[in-house]
Amino acid sequence: MPIYQLTDDLIFPPVEGAEDGIVAVGGDLLPERLILAYQSGIFPWYSKGEPIIWWSPDPRFVLFPDRLHVSKSMNRVLNNEEIKVTFNQNFELVIAECKQIPRSGQKGTWITDEMELAYTRLHDMGIAESVEVWKDEELVGGMYGVRLGEVFSGESMFSKSSNASKLALIHFIRKFQTEGGQLFDCQVHSDHMARMGAEEISRESYLGFLR
Repeated sequence: MPIYQLTDDLIFPPVEGAEDGIVAVGGDLLPERLILAYQSGIFPWYSKGEPIIWWSPDPRFVLFPDRLHVSKSMNRVLNNEEIKVTFNQNFELVIAECKQIPRSGQKGTWITDEMELAYTRLHDMGIAESVEVWKDEELVGGMYGVRLGEVFSGESMFSKSSNASKLALIHFIRKFQTEGGQLFDCQVHSDHMARMGAEEISRESYLGFLR
């Protein structure tokens, strides 16, 4: 089955026709298309030099806020008064650090210059959000993603200090839950998020939360 090729028209094909999770290729990263994508359960993920690839995996890997697992050791870290956590104070620096941080098993980054600019625009519109973890005035960890109502799609996180990305996640999930958040979208499986309580649900169930 051929992969759907996007045009300039602001439209995506039904996600039920996704081929191994790929809904379509091509198009652009303009805010209007990105917003439509996330509303439709779709996100972009590709490498430099490739066309934009749009995904909607089935199953979907998600974290329900009330099922967040915080270990005893992390509870001790949370009480560390040397650590400060802020929200939306420096989105540009967070995404820049996520872009350049070395990752095991990866030769490069999927956060292209185009992606960095696109999500910064979404942040300026109040749709993309960030969490910052500071130690001695230095940004040592963080996370960013896209929020649509009660669903938040986590895009990337980084850590330059032990447990800093976990701190960002825990603080965000707790804040998100108090604000009525129902679902944290991890998009695809990772052992790190599984240990924090994430689980698989069907794409159909995920789309139900979006609706």
